[in-house]
Amino acid sequence: MTQSSPSAMRSVAAASPVLILVAGCLIAMLTFGPRASSGFFLLPMSNTYGWGRDVFGLALALQNLLWGLGSPFAGAIADRFGTVRVLCVGALIYASGIALMSYASTPGLLHLSAGVLVGFGLSACSFNLVLAAFGKLLPDRWKSIGFGAGTAAGSFGQFLFPPLATGLIARVGWQETLLVFAVVLLLVLPLSLALATRGDAGTRQAASLPNQSIAGALREAFAHPSYVLLILGFFTCGFQLAFVTVHMPAYLADKGITADIGAATLALIGLFNMIGSLTAGALASRFSRKWMLAVIYAGRGVAIAAFILMPITPLSCLIFGAALGLLWLSTVPPTSGLVLLMFGARYMAMLYGFAFFS
Repeated sequence: MTQSSPSAMRSVAAASPVLILVAGCLIAMLTFGPRASSGFFLLPMSNTYGWGRDVFGLALALQNLLWGLGSPFAGAIADRFGTVRVLCVGALIYASGIALMSYASTPGLLHLSAGVLVGFGLSACSFNLVLAAFGKLLPDRWKSIGFGAGTAAGSFGQFLFPPLATGLIARVGWQETLLVFAVVLLLVLPLSLALATRGDAGTRQAASLPNQSIAGALREAFAHPSYVLLILGFFTCGFQLAFVTVHMPAYLADKGITADIGAATLALIGLFNMIGSLTAGALASRFSRKWMLAVIYAGRGVAIAAFILMPITPLSCLIFGAALGLLWLSTVPPTSGLVLLMFGARYMAMLYGFAFFS
């Protein structure tokens, strides 16, 4: 490949914010969907191999930990060397983990595939990198809506993939379903080309700022009290989301709720999350982002408490899915907007990655 090809591609992408948005949103959808469907493989895999739920739960806990742990490092590499390389490597690792998961006949192999490989793969190709690329590539007037659209696209993956997973598992089996998901993830490779960035000197903001090292950016960020508080808030967000995603299907089954209602509940979370994320993205450019986050976190706590205290019925599950969906990832646009506002786009992937890790 000649030296002019990447420059030409960057020029096309820079002139095409719609192309950037569409490609980034598709990546967010494709990478978030299989992960959001993980809970539907718990029962068939546990029944097939005679495992307790703790085996599968540990694998997904490891996945979440490594997804978060890898995010700042993947972000730092993307900030330094460009987004495309990281997205492609992450997609290949993610797809390999999903494919290997279909052959995971021992707890150790499940922890390696669903835990280690999927976790690290997600850290390098999911919407955290997409949002950082939006912050670097999109015009200023597009950024808030871009953050909302990217988050909503991930939510659409959560809306689309759980019913797809349950349908495929019922028709072709859980192993074949995992292989289908692995192949689908390879679509990230061509889509990532639209998000080409030039690394640490590739933004207009970076060109006008003194040369700042990664270590200097980290010292500045963690000396900023608001950034530390932002990270602590995201810890609460991640705990709630991961707990519901992993344990909701099995919890509802224990309460006598059918798998179809469980899938519909998660699908409603994804559907209404699109509305919530797009709304949050639009409002983030007009209202105080910190107060938006306070309202969202408080509302989520009320919704979860009400669901636990109410009798579990199909209707209450669907209402809970819709209510929680509105508040699900609507924290992301104001959070990413605050990171961009405080520190600029140059090291956004890394700094947002630390928030995501929490």
